[in-house]
Amino acid sequence: MAKTASKAVILLSGGLDSATTAAIAREQGFALHSLTFAYGQRHAVELQAAVRVAESLSVAQHVVQTIDLRAFGGSALTDSIDVPKSADPSAIRPGIPITYVPARNTIFLAFALAFAETIASKDIFIGVNAVDYSGYPDCREEYIAKFEELARLATKAGVEGAQFKLHTPLIACSKAEIIREGVRLGVDLSLTHSCYDPGLEGLACGFCDSCLLRKKGYADAGIPDPTEYVRAANDA
Repeated sequence: MAKTASKAVILLSGGLDSATTAAIAREQGFALHSLTFAYGQRHAVELQAAVRVAESLSVAQHVVQTIDLRAFGGSALTDSIDVPKSADPSAIRPGIPITYVPARNTIFLAFALAFAETIASKDIFIGVNAVDYSGYPDCREEYIAKFEELARLATKAGVEGAQFKLHTPLIACSKAEIIREGVRLGVDLSLTHSCYDPGLEGLACGFCDSCLLRKKGYADAGIPDPTEYVRAANDA
């Protein structure tokens, strides 16, 4: 009798990092149960990308959960605050950026933990990255370690002995390394979306921090960028 694959919950935003993370989990033999959030984000077009990526990776189950973080605001992604734009990645400011959404990963991981417990999974994958710019406090190794501790203390499964594991395979990778890994794993990265402030037709703006890092990552990796940007569309 064939052995049943262990289940893993994958936080899937629709971006490069989460798509590559999902492919890593698949390569490790997990059955993928992906979780995407419609949280009132300015770049809601990423939800369509998440669906495309989930289908391309043949996930066993894909859940889109709606929560509205616009009720709190406080971020350029969930409030009427301009998204920073530049033509040069070196202009990205150090520190915690205005695109930080207060406690977002804590909220997302709480849902992921509940999802994992209901499907008898002890494994959660999240594509956090602490190398290329980030600046987000909830992308650090210290944070991940503390959430693992919380998972063991705050769940029935944990109290009964389950050892929850938060997998962060990309936490120390550059964007170029992530892109190369995605390509190695056969991920169709053209299905992904990174832009924080897309145009009306969902095209990437090309100038927000996330677009700049995506473009730089492809350039550093020596791989053609398949992304369709607004400027390129206008120049055509």
